[in-house]
Amino acid sequence: MSNPFRNDFPLLNSTFHDKPLVYLDNAATSQKPESVIKAMENYYRNQNANPYRGLYQLSVEATDAYEEARNITAEFIHAESPREIIFTRNTTEALNLIAYSYGRPVLKAGDEIVLSISEHHSNIIPWQQAAKEKGAVLSYIYLDKNGNIPEEEIENKITEHTKIVTIAHVSNVLGTIQPIEKMIQKAHSVGAVVIVDAAQGIPHYPVDVKKWDVDFLVFSGHKMLAPMGIGVLYGKEALLNNMPPFFTGGEMIEYVYEQEATFAPLPNKFEAGTPNVGGAVGLAEAIKYINQAGYDNIQKIEEELTDYALKELAEIPEVTLYGETIGSKNRCGVISFNVEGVHPHDTASILDADGIAIRAGHHCAQPLMKYMDVPATCRISLYLYNTKEDIDIFIRSLKKVRRWLGDGN
Repeated sequence: MSNPFRNDFPLLNSTFHDKPLVYLDNAATSQKPESVIKAMENYYRNQNANPYRGLYQLSVEATDAYEEARNITAEFIHAESPREIIFTRNTTEALNLIAYSYGRPVLKAGDEIVLSISEHHSNIIPWQQAAKEKGAVLSYIYLDKNGNIPEEEIENKITEHTKIVTIAHVSNVLGTIQPIEKMIQKAHSVGAVVIVDAAQGIPHYPVDVKKWDVDFLVFSGHKMLAPMGIGVLYGKEALLNNMPPFFTGGEMIEYVYEQEATFAPLPNKFEAGTPNVGGAVGLAEAIKYINQAGYDNIQKIEEELTDYALKELAEIPEVTLYGETIGSKNRCGVISFNVEGVHPHDTASILDADGIAIRAGHHCAQPLMKYMDVPATCRISLYLYNTKEDIDIFIRSLKKVRRWLGDGN
């Protein structure tokens, strides 16, 4: 299976432990194409200055680069206006911003926050803290045996007491694609606001915030070919206008008096301090790369690889797989598994000796691990630059795991 994208990623041509790198940890972070690296290098070589604050040409160019990145991001997710795009450090910061600036002002005792048992800790802990402070209740939606949200769970858990529904588009453990539009429709029917964590979904699937009618949506650049340290919070403009700022200080103000201050309009109200212009430039270039690659092509590659990997893993008797099975259109290329009698950390270490990068642990989803009755899993996660050869190398190495530990033939 030839791959038209692989040569665009310099690190994929590296060796580790004197073996070719097989990178299968894309749910944690993606590799960066040469175009993103060069765009950031060009910014720091030729445009680097503090935006907004200078009247000189270089500062104007830095401001233009930053705002162009905002425009590209708004168009990418079909936002109504660039004012609805707030740049953050990552998904975690964006979720905390919503929990503090929207959640705390609107929640009161007895209100319910609905979320799934499969959420990343970043979409659990901010709501735990808000609920404790306001006397609200966390209500969890549970999954079926394949990791899907049953329709009856949506109907039964989203009630007239629900004020916030916060849900990941794609599970970072099981790869399950959740029924976002159904959940948004149900939530809005009872007057609740919906937050979608798109960190795992947006690298693989197009997002249209207007079509979904979602109230807030968050994602991180580094999972979708962009650098670390840049994230996005989308919010409907009317909601953002009514929210107090999360961070305060420079750049987010209109005027400061000795005893009080007035705040800048959107989006600056939520972007205190010197922004990560280089990261925003990198994000814009990553979006251009994804648009040029095309989501149809990305999905075609990943669906073939996912089915191939699931088939090969299913033929190893000692391997237990979690989540949807071969041929499912309701999962992406995130595959969790365990090897009988082997701790996931040991499996990952043995594979690493062969130059294979996978993830092992609870994947920042301990409530899901407890629900699944496993302490941890191994996880591979695929992206547009992976190949069948990557999977073949991984499978050959995985078959040696029990022999290495003296537990197999």
